[in-house]
Amino acid sequence: MTEQPPSNNGITNLIEVKNLIKYFQVRAGLLQRTVAHVKAVDNVSFDIHQGETLGLVGESGCGKTTVGRTMLRLVEPTSGTVIFEGKDILKLSGGELKDMRRNMQIIFQDPYASLDPRMPIGESVIEGLKIHNIGTPKERYDISIETLRKVGLEDYHARRYPHEFSGGQRQRIGIARALTLRPKFIIADEPVSALDVSIQSQVLNILKDLQREFELTYLFIAHNLSVVEHISDRVAVMYLGKMVELASREDLFRNPLHPYTQALMSAIPIPDPTIKRERIILPGDVPSPLNPPSGCRFHPRCPIALDHCKTAEPPIKEVSPGHFVACWRVD
Repeated sequence: MTEQPPSNNGITNLIEVKNLIKYFQVRAGLLQRTVAHVKAVDNVSFDIHQGETLGLVGESGCGKTTVGRTMLRLVEPTSGTVIFEGKDILKLSGGELKDMRRNMQIIFQDPYASLDPRMPIGESVIEGLKIHNIGTPKERYDISIETLRKVGLEDYHARRYPHEFSGGQRQRIGIARALTLRPKFIIADEPVSALDVSIQSQVLNILKDLQREFELTYLFIAHNLSVVEHISDRVAVMYLGKMVELASREDLFRNPLHPYTQALMSAIPIPDPTIKRERIILPGDVPSPLNPPSGCRFHPRCPIALDHCKTAEPPIKEVSPGHFVACWRVD
């Protein structure tokens, strides 16, 4: 069992994720029997402090988005525990689950796919208010207009349809929709990955301003480390369904300890042509989650792997205050 990184003394945890597992069944044959499992998330544990932004990074297919969706039960987990304000979300049902979801929202990676093309965006923004029976129609309309203003849109935008907006504006609509219910926790699933750099900065600044105004807590999922460095307080790194490193933003970017994290850091471009960074090129491709390697899942591509790495999975352990890493070579 993977050791859970303990919380910092004196800091309140809003969410605690313990030993989260999500396996997807692979079915085949005439009877559609289960022949294998895709191990998308395999025994992941972390916590998120009240009011902070935890960045979750890794290559495409490492399980980042599945972690976020499983935490909200948009995807049902195979096993594990997700505790929000002292309650295990995975044990709730019916009205209790509905009430809990009012405090936990998500901003999707593709805002256009998450909006109904036949519905004006003002109606999309107040849909959550209708589901939770909040306010009168007039009050709901006022809340939607106020929320749209907070993300940089105008009143008349409420009457327009999704196809009439640019990508950056659609993402602002996604943020407004997540904010309407005034949640305590928001999962931002790669909210700026499809946007131009100039628009990325605007959206990130909106998220930070809203966090200060409404005391929000974020799980920010991304693969762009420069963006994660800009917005996150702590950063967790995933590889092939496993968490390999967790540290404060300053510690991780100053002193990455896991070989995979070091390789990711070496790929960050430096905006100065006179400075050259030594790239760490990893051999081979990411193994399939259908049949992950034994022992440490990174060992087939690791430049410093030991024989022991091939057979024994390293536990995630604290190597300095608040800095956790899963690697046999790190003492």
